[in-house]
Amino acid sequence: MIEIKDLKKNYGTTEAVKGINLTINSGQIIGLLGPNGAGKSSTLRILTGYLKPTSGTIIVQDLDVQENELEIKKKIGYLPESAPLYSDMLVFDYLIYIAELREIPKENITNRLKELSLLCGINNVMHKSINSLSKGYKQRVGLAQAMMSDPEILVLDEPTTGLDPNQIVEIRNIIKEIGKKKTVIFSTHILSEAEATCDRIVIINNGNVVADGTPEELKKVMAGDVKIRLTVKNADEETLDGFFKNFPNIDSYTIEPESDLFNVTIYSVEDVRETIYLEIKKREWILINFSLEVKSLENIFRKLTKEQDNEN
Repeated sequence: MIEIKDLKKNYGTTEAVKGINLTINSGQIIGLLGPNGAGKSSTLRILTGYLKPTSGTIIVQDLDVQENELEIKKKIGYLPESAPLYSDMLVFDYLIYIAELREIPKENITNRLKELSLLCGINNVMHKSINSLSKGYKQRVGLAQAMMSDPEILVLDEPTTGLDPNQIVEIRNIIKEIGKKKTVIFSTHILSEAEATCDRIVIINNGNVVADGTPEELKKVMAGDVKIRLTVKNADEETLDGFFKNFPNIDSYTIEPESDLFNVTIYSVEDVRETIYLEIKKREWILINFSLEVKSLENIFRKLTKEQDNEN
């Protein structure tokens, strides 16, 4: 388990991290989601021991990161945004070098490289120069070096930056596979990536946590923004207005005439489509269209970060 308590990081007069508190349980895939400059990378660098906090603590399995830096680093595999690769080396030679740096027993190195080449999908490039690889394959090699010592925790900083859509899917699948046995923490500003990959999402903005939960939980938090659209025929605007004005759990609505139809947009605290449908059935109205606008993580992200920006 990882506990982040009142974590702050200043760069001169700039507050990059303003007091983050998080508890991360083992075996989760956690996404730190936020715009550029939100404080994600600073938080990860402090967690991995590459930066000192201005104040606050991070406890990893009962060990304080600042007091047990070397011991913590043995438990964590880290892939920064710019993968630490030596471009003039062959992939095989580079990974052998990393294995020796991580003090992998010589008799275990060959098997470990075989395991990682299969996990990261780099078996067919092991004898190619790193410099000749695509960005996607370079990231795979970076993942392999981060996983070399079989760490309990994998930390990835913007692992899909600069990749094309196919490469993003490939890296995402590798992260999911690793997440079956490890705790994975990665930062991203790509909303679809976080939603498709993570068990839990922590949204950070301006150095603060503004939301924390599963994608489904975050959507429920914003349940008050449910939007329902419907189109009816054989009605009149005055009757429709009276119908929706007294309808329970509707916050607001608009009615727009269109020829002999009326387009209605409803904002409610919950999904009230079933009740609306049953009431419309009692009348002579014809229901042409009826849909719920699904609350996306993108809408939630934009709303939460915009609200905090306005507060600041």
